[in-house]
Amino acid sequence: MNQKHQEDLAHIRSMMERSSRFISLSGLSGVFAGLSALIGGLYVYQLFKVNGIEYFTDQHILLTSNLVSELFWIGVAILVCAFAFGIFFTIRKSRKYDLPIWTSATKNMLFNLAVPLLAGGIFCLALLYHEIYGLVAPATLIFYGLALVNAEKYTFSDVKYLGFCELFLGFVSLFYIGYGLVFWIIGFGILHIFYGLIMFKKYK
Repeated sequence: MNQKHQEDLAHIRSMMERSSRFISLSGLSGVFAGLSALIGGLYVYQLFKVNGIEYFTDQHILLTSNLVSELFWIGVAILVCAFAFGIFFTIRKSRKYDLPIWTSATKNMLFNLAVPLLAGGIFCLALLYHEIYGLVAPATLIFYGLALVNAEKYTFSDVKYLGFCELFLGFVSLFYIGYGLVFWIIGFGILHIFYGLIMFKKYK
């Protein structure tokens, strides 16, 4: 009888978690988002070299308007790829485990994720407008970290740890202006891959 009660309680907890949290998120989404960022970051490094910029030796990197525009669209392309991978693996996981996708938990998570991201996006556009390029990478890491911590209560609680790591990297990069690409690759590339593999193994 006690075992049956425990099974019933576990089932109830599972149902409550499904209704209050978005659990269709796949660890593979993080892995492929990280790979997209890693490839994009390495491409940017090569782009600097093509333009005669030695990233680790030049003390003051002067970015032309054309190069800034190209970097912007590379960032957009990475974002689109990461978003596409997220949708693909989320749908695949939800179908595999018969999980609902568009629920109130999904809406709440997206809203809590979107508010800091939107604020960060506008802030970064203002930095680009005023040609304060050195703060763009730290700002993206900080606002992304805030978004993850803010959305954690509507999805896997592990997400907040990734958020704290992104915040930490963003804060550190504020004191190493000029090395934003390195911190960006670590935060959006390596950390995402590491986190995604852990999540995939834990929740597969």
